[in-house]
Amino acid sequence: MNAKLAGLRKAMEKEELEEIGEETEKSVAIRENPSWKVAITKDKQAHKESLHEFIDKKREMFLLQYSLTVKRDVIQKLEAQAAAEEMKLEKAEQFLEEDALRFDEFLKQNDKNSVEALKQAEKETKLKMERVAQIKSQSAQMVNIKSDISKCEEILREYLMYKDFLFKLSPKEWQEDVLKRKAERKKSAAIVSKEKRGSESKVSLSPVPVKKAESRSSGQVIQSRDSTRDIRQPSRHSTKTVGSKKTSNAAFLVEEKEISENPIYSDSDEEPELYFTDPQQLLKIFSELEEQNLSLIQNSQETEEALEEMKHTISSTKEKMEKETQQLEDHINQLKAAITLEEERAADLELKSRVFAFGQYKSEDQDNMLASLSKKVEDVYQACIGENRGNLNALQMLMIIEHQLEELLDNIEVIPKDRIEVAEKAKEKERRLRLREEKIKQQKLHQEERLRKALQRAQADPKKTTGRKLMARSDPPALKLKLDKDQDIIDKEKEEALLFFS
Repeated sequence: MNAKLAGLRKAMEKEELEEIGEETEKSVAIRENPSWKVAITKDKQAHKESLHEFIDKKREMFLLQYSLTVKRDVIQKLEAQAAAEEMKLEKAEQFLEEDALRFDEFLKQNDKNSVEALKQAEKETKLKMERVAQIKSQSAQMVNIKSDISKCEEILREYLMYKDFLFKLSPKEWQEDVLKRKAERKKSAAIVSKEKRGSESKVSLSPVPVKKAESRSSGQVIQSRDSTRDIRQPSRHSTKTVGSKKTSNAAFLVEEKEISENPIYSDSDEEPELYFTDPQQLLKIFSELEEQNLSLIQNSQETEEALEEMKHTISSTKEKMEKETQQLEDHINQLKAAITLEEERAADLELKSRVFAFGQYKSEDQDNMLASLSKKVEDVYQACIGENRGNLNALQMLMIIEHQLEELLDNIEVIPKDRIEVAEKAKEKERRLRLREEKIKQQKLHQEERLRKALQRAQADPKKTTGRKLMARSDPPALKLKLDKDQDIIDKEKEEALLFFS
């Protein structure tokens, strides 16, 4: 349809161009005809023209003729281009028709191939369903066979267990004799199997007859013909069959190895040998073993009872010892706590007596010390209880702090000792760290002071010594320093102040 419409459109355009060309040619021919010119100029009044007007008219006529020739050339070029385009369009239409025909042929071939593919797919699906059904039936058979084999193996294991039990009950001399005979049988079987393998290898290395080779070649030709028929079958099936053959061979070898190594199948061909021929022999042995077991059970029960008594006595003595040690430790801790309280009280009384001794300290020093103590008490009050909103004095704050401390001590008795020990260790660690840091700080300041003095000495002008050098003084005799108890108490007070007020 599109090709037909394009052809009609081209024909109409061609006719229009031809009509336009004919009209232009007619108009040009009429204008060039002298009769037309006479008819046009007949009715007009003749008047004389000047040379300038004549030249202008001639110029206009020349320009008109030139424009007409140019337009004719353009029309001819356009006609040639139109003809070329028409040729191209005709060729394109021809190509399109050919492509359409080819496409129709391709669609027909594709439909044909799709139909064949659907038929082939149906065949393959049918074959697949048949194979799946075969596989399911064979797998069900395999499962049944495996279940039967497992049942038989369980029965065989049970019988072999009975056989081993009876073999162990038999006398040792008979057992050794049976084991020797088994070893001899195994050796002879190994020699026979080696001889068979050697004969088989010799037969496999011998040349094959010509007739067999010809029959094999003919069989190969027939197989090649059959294989050409089954070209469309996928190559995966062949690879799967090869892989399945390899796996089946490997599984067969593994099964043979298991059968050779498994004790269930090792003595299957041998005739069972039993020492016991009469059930009464077994009953007699069982009665003897039962008596031995009863005596052993009785002995074990007696030993267990003795062991339980020993454990009970050990646990009771251990509990008694633990209770006694705990009581002694509690008593020691109480004594230590009482000693520390008495020492603290003595230190406090000694401090008070030293601070407020008559005439020893000035009133200003006493006031300053009281102010610092009240400030420390207020700091402790704020840290433990809160702000001093009631403007309490130092004694009142101390009473409240003591009351709070008594409550805390009462609560400490309820808290587990492990937690108290952990808290005390943490506090002691903090105190030691603080003292160590202060000591390091003091050492650092002392070192800096020494360095500063050394720098001052190094930067100072050297003193010129005049006269005779003075001899160094001899060292005074070493005095044995007596440890002052007051100094120890002061150091302890400083540590407590750092612990409680820092």
